[in-house]
Amino acid sequence: MTSMQTPRRLVGALLLAGLTGIAGFAQAEASATLPAPLFPTLKTVAQIRQACDSGLASAKKALAQLERRKVDLGWMAAFDDYAATVEDGQSAVDFVQYVHPDKAGRDAAQACSMRWTQFNSTVAQNEQLYKALKRAPTPQPRDRELQRVALGAFEDSGVSLPAPKRQRAKAIIDKLGELDQQFNKNIRDASLQIAYTEAELQGVPEGVWKNARRDAQGRILLGVDYPSYGPVLQSADNPETRRRMWEAKVNEGGEPNLRLLAEIAQLRREYAGLFGYDNYVDFNLRRRMAGNAQAAWKFLDEVQATVTERERADVAELQAAKAQHLGLPLAQVRVERWDASFYAERLRQARFQVDQEALREYFPAQESLRFAMRIIERLMGVKYTPVPAELWHPEVQAFAVSDAATGKPLANLYVDLFPREGKYNHAAVWPLRGSATRIGRLPAAALVVNFNRKGLTVDEMETLLHELGHAVHNNLSNTFYLQQAGTAVMHDFVEAPSQMLEDWVVNKQVLPLMREVCADCKPMPEALVDKVVAAKHFGKGTQYGRQHLYASYDLALHGKDPQDPQALWAKMEGATPMGHVPGSKFVAGFSHIAGGYGAGYYGYLWSLVLAMDLRSPFEANKLDAEVGRRYRERILAQGGQKPAPELVRDFLGRNPSNAAFFDYLKH
Repeated sequence: MTSMQTPRRLVGALLLAGLTGIAGFAQAEASATLPAPLFPTLKTVAQIRQACDSGLASAKKALAQLERRKVDLGWMAAFDDYAATVEDGQSAVDFVQYVHPDKAGRDAAQACSMRWTQFNSTVAQNEQLYKALKRAPTPQPRDRELQRVALGAFEDSGVSLPAPKRQRAKAIIDKLGELDQQFNKNIRDASLQIAYTEAELQGVPEGVWKNARRDAQGRILLGVDYPSYGPVLQSADNPETRRRMWEAKVNEGGEPNLRLLAEIAQLRREYAGLFGYDNYVDFNLRRRMAGNAQAAWKFLDEVQATVTERERADVAELQAAKAQHLGLPLAQVRVERWDASFYAERLRQARFQVDQEALREYFPAQESLRFAMRIIERLMGVKYTPVPAELWHPEVQAFAVSDAATGKPLANLYVDLFPREGKYNHAAVWPLRGSATRIGRLPAAALVVNFNRKGLTVDEMETLLHELGHAVHNNLSNTFYLQQAGTAVMHDFVEAPSQMLEDWVVNKQVLPLMREVCADCKPMPEALVDKVVAAKHFGKGTQYGRQHLYASYDLALHGKDPQDPQALWAKMEGATPMGHVPGSKFVAGFSHIAGGYGAGYYGYLWSLVLAMDLRSPFEANKLDAEVGRRYRERILAQGGQKPAPELVRDFLGRNPSNAAFFDYLKH
């Protein structure tokens, strides 16, 4: 499956700049309440602007109080109180720019987000706070870890630079925030639609297009959201139909985003130069598990050595399948980018009798959410209770998360399942509020995906578990300080707890849980489960070859020498077995590296190594509650109170190993 972006909680940015009563759930409990404060009402532009003004005013007042405060044993807690004020004022407004149903609301939220970026970048260079933090007493290991990370964030923001460089650093931080937002806005507001006749959609499941809007000529209008894009690429018999959908999706950011990406890379290079680095990768990785560009490249080279031949073999199989399908000699056939999903699906069906679209009947959308939650309930000892709530859209659902054994309230979870115009069109989790046990602060997260209302494929179920894993990391955090809550971990570890859970979808121990939440749902036959498991290994070469390309491109773009983003992409993609389609602009939509994953996309593969190792204690029993409790306590609850390598050692009882990952790639 394709890994999805997960925006991180905004405490790092402090220094760095529903429907109820739906099938599959019991009727939402009218008496149930959400443990954390309800997501604020931000329906109108006026409400968004008022929330922006009041949030910034509160943050400025809290900052002034912190600046006046004596540096004593209570200073670290006061510093964390300030972070809570910022998070309360900023996170909700930041988030609604991605999900607000009205463009005016999204634009207002984006404008507010820029004000926060400018405010935070100023605070990140506050010498008074920096010096106070250095002097603050740190009697506990968690205090010292917070101090270490926070001092690094201040220093990364330029607080120790000479005045002219410090001013330039702030200007660059502010500009990068603006460019990242514009990059995403260009994608979000494109609202691309492709017009098709019914004949052109032959092979595509009727449920994908039957109720879609039509243009004046009666043609069916399909967007590039995943419930449309995936089935068209996998199922459309007409290659021109597939090509048009693929080209629309791959070019959705267009030339404007190519220019933005070039500017982003140039500014990052300049930013690293302010600190004496000749490339942004070494600057960015020096506080992460990888440590530097050399280590990241070494890791990617090891991955490439393992997957290259397998990727070539996968493409050769696709070529043979296309030749057979078209009745042409092999030498006359070339596999185009818009052919890959189509022929991979044909091979899966022929070889394993697995039809991704047919699997949707086993995973109805709402019931799949409940199934995913039941996995977490059994594994982690928690309970999800639907709660009536008026949120940013009528279809958004709210859940109270509590401890199953004690009933203790733990967190809020909001779930936005289905696509709509203007909504963030991938899959991500926004940690809206972090935990802080010292003040009884409970966390909240928003899970945003775009699924087919009729049901999910196995790949989409894995995406759901992946994203729910990020939400669980937030929700089950039990940290003393807010700034260490949940996903506030080393960035090349942040995906590991989510990637780990992807392995729980198609498993004979786990699948019966679907019957617990949906007695009427059709169970997947055991023989089909075996076929689905076997089919999951098909195409690993192209899957991980693609991830390797993304990570390598990201490091190359942010290396020592300036690069034209499109030319570099064309060169690097052109060197892969399937090649590059002239004129295609994939990186114009590569929002990961325009934002928080810039010079850090390798972290998906790096985290996957750790994720596969974290699965090892669950090998004998995927639903082992005792192992799950230990995982919850030693990984999830700890957030960033300890460095990531220490968290892994605490859970596994040994140093991490890459053996499981490379063994999986080879077989």
